[in-house]
Amino acid sequence: MERGMNMKDEEKLYKRNGILYSTILSPPKNLDALKDLEARAEDFMLVSYPKCGCNWMLGVLRKIMATCGYTVPERHPLIEFHSPGVQKIVAQMPSRRLLATHLHPADIPVSFKTNKTKMLVVLRNPKDTVVSYYHFMNNNPMLPKVSWDKFFSDFMSGEVGWGSYFDHALAWEKHMDDPNVLIVTYEELKENLVDGVKKVADFFSFTLMDEQIKVIARESTFGAMQKNPSYGKMSKILFRKGEVEDWKNHFSEAQCKQMDEEFKKKLSGTRLGAKL
Repeated sequence: MERGMNMKDEEKLYKRNGILYSTILSPPKNLDALKDLEARAEDFMLVSYPKCGCNWMLGVLRKIMATCGYTVPERHPLIEFHSPGVQKIVAQMPSRRLLATHLHPADIPVSFKTNKTKMLVVLRNPKDTVVSYYHFMNNNPMLPKVSWDKFFSDFMSGEVGWGSYFDHALAWEKHMDDPNVLIVTYEELKENLVDGVKKVADFFSFTLMDEQIKVIARESTFGAMQKNPSYGKMSKILFRKGEVEDWKNHFSEAQCKQMDEEFKKKLSGTRLGAKL
């Protein structure tokens, strides 16, 4: 964070293969080293486009693992945040490892597919995603500040960190029938977190009692996560409102129409589109 405060905004993102990444969080050396990452069938992999509930679900997964007797390292599990040295440490960690990523499925190391690693994919309605992402950009010193209208335009054209939301969603829509992929939405988790915890636990073959599931859900509400002291200074950056339909406080009528048209063009008639 200190490094970000001393950098110019134009230096905080760089482009690699047409996709923008954070200079501080995911420098080229990190992405270069990922080609050697060897996934395991017993790993837990969480995949999420930025600001779709990644840190929320990481908290849920950590609680599930801890309840079942696993030791969960505090290190952030996003693989593109790991330096080459940290990646070597992760390679030596015992199973089952908790890993995560914001990468487009085409850019996730191929070993996750060849080794049939189970992947939990969390997506969110694009209107609330862009609002949350906009505030995250402006509250995080590691990322450049931007006006709402500029960020909305960049989001619609895919010129934001980790690329186009719609490209990510379309790619995952093709995996709706993949037994090693479970796609859940932020909205369905908000509506019934108890069912969400049970679904995630069952997907990763964890056995939990009903009361344990209820405890995990109770300790994983937005308010509970926001007050968790383990996040320290990052809490206010990671957790803002956690609301559904906060987009209504930001969108102009023209922006709403543009997003609706893009959603219809890209996801209309798909099962994932219906879930979102």
